[in-house]
Amino acid sequence: MQEDHVTFTDTEDEIQSLDETDELQSQEETDELQSQEETDENEISQEETEETKKKLKRANWRVKEYQRFLIQALVFIIVVYVLFAHIIGVSAPPNNDMSPRIDATDLLVYYRLDKEPQAGDVLIFKKSDTRYVARVIAVGGDTVYVTEKYISVNGSHLSEPLIYYETYPLQGYVKYPITLAKDECFVLVDHRMGSEDSRYFGPVKYSEIEGTVITVMRRTNF
Repeated sequence: MQEDHVTFTDTEDEIQSLDETDELQSQEETDELQSQEETDENEISQEETEETKKKLKRANWRVKEYQRFLIQALVFIIVVYVLFAHIIGVSAPPNNDMSPRIDATDLLVYYRLDKEPQAGDVLIFKKSDTRYVARVIAVGGDTVYVTEKYISVNGSHLSEPLIYYETYPLQGYVKYPITLAKDECFVLVDHRMGSEDSRYFGPVKYSEIEGTVITVMRRTNF
């Protein structure tokens, strides 16, 4: 009986070849995994970069909006300051001398730049550091005469249908007739009894005028 001789050389070669194949496959799998991990990391990094860019964009937008708001607020404050400090004024009447058309509880809005009044204008002005509100009846160049029966301007009797109080001259203060200088006006309050106006302190100089009343805001109790 013939014995079979088994050679291990081929087997070892085959095993070594299989091992090398496994190593190659393992290396390929490792490389593939590393490549996949790098790809995933790159994708994550790109996503993070995009998210960061979006956050920065939103932050920049908020900063710009805040800056725009600050600029608008500053411009608004400057406009309001210039408007109310140099052009428009708001004041309360010092008393009821202009009633019933203007009460002491009202607010007067006046135009500061109008220093050349016309007859009929209501003025806010100061005399000896005291503020007054009164109505113009005559301006520069006019001649005024006040008697116990009538008021005349340039020889014509003054018609005042909305004045409900009699007008009397105040003895010992102003001599009539009085002719106004170019920079003067003659004013009377609407409540003529016991009130101070040009019958008391004389003509008002234009330099003493703070402004011409443009509207009256009536305040009421709720």
